[in-house]
Amino acid sequence: MDISTKLELIKQVGEEIVTEEELKQLLETKKHPIAYDGFEPSGHLHIAQGILRKINVNKMLKSGIKFKMWVADWFGWMNNKMGGDLEKIRTVGEYQIETWKACGMDTDKIDFLWAKDVMSDDEYWKKVVNIARSNTVTRITRCSQIMGRSESESLSAAQIFYPCMQCADIFHLKADITQLGMDQRKVNMLAREVGPKLGFWKPVVVSHHMLMGLGQPPKTDLAGADRGVELKMSKSKPDTAIFMTDSEEDIKRKIKKAYCPEKIIEENPILEYCKYIIFEEFGSLEIKRPEKFGGDLNLESYEKLAKIFEAGELHPMDLKASVTGYINELIEPVRAHFQKNSKAKKLLEQVRSFEITR
Repeated sequence: MDISTKLELIKQVGEEIVTEEELKQLLETKKHPIAYDGFEPSGHLHIAQGILRKINVNKMLKSGIKFKMWVADWFGWMNNKMGGDLEKIRTVGEYQIETWKACGMDTDKIDFLWAKDVMSDDEYWKKVVNIARSNTVTRITRCSQIMGRSESESLSAAQIFYPCMQCADIFHLKADITQLGMDQRKVNMLAREVGPKLGFWKPVVVSHHMLMGLGQPPKTDLAGADRGVELKMSKSKPDTAIFMTDSEEDIKRKIKKAYCPEKIIEENPILEYCKYIIFEEFGSLEIKRPEKFGGDLNLESYEKLAKIFEAGELHPMDLKASVTGYINELIEPVRAHFQKNSKAKKLLEQVRSFEITR
């Protein structure tokens, strides 16, 4: 694969790339650059964390990138996930890896690394402390968004240290590229600031799109990346997210009541599902409807879908019915895996029990 093809593939992943020129230079000088993504094991994965992440990671792998997935168990502990129970957090991490295997991520080509395995490494902590020494508390607090927190919240001392550790992860993992969501942008930019000052490098930031929740978008004055974070799917609002082990009935119910106003394509979650998941996975979208309502449609691109929907030539209920079928088809292999595979079944049962008891 030539450099321009690799670059175009990565650009499909990156809603924002800082910077594209640096990425091009990296691809020209290094055969297999290292990218990393990290995740807090914090419960059931929703479709943005499952299918969308699979799509993005597989594209990065296809472009020749060596990918490291950072299982941030200690970070989940610091952020009080699963009631602050570290063993439960680690079980959830195993469940999430099992989910990615089931949904088609090329997990055999990925290095899954656990934060717990570097916590006794002096060199790791030297990086963390040097980053902390190079910044004020105010500067670090501005990165609190990466934990799903706002600057105005009262943060624990552990949560103040969290961004310093996440920044250190990039250099400890020798990551040339940070490939995380737009909600992680602030700490990635911190890494670009401090890297050269501390004798490291300036990582390329490839930030992927944050898939919207299914509810009506909140009215705020936020714009750009901050607006995207505000709109993103959240497991704290379970009826506005499709989870990777949801039943067909769950999927039908959630999509049926999802926000999808006629003729509106901006900030429309059903259109987002089509653009970022269905067209990526299936390459086209088929709409079944009676002849009196225009007959069946076979749309070969998102642009065609957006055009007819904005013109009022496609009713939201017809679109929702089609989207339900496609999403259920993507989720079905995951449900089957957790029903038939004994290890996966046990992990899912444990995760469900954690949510009941916490």
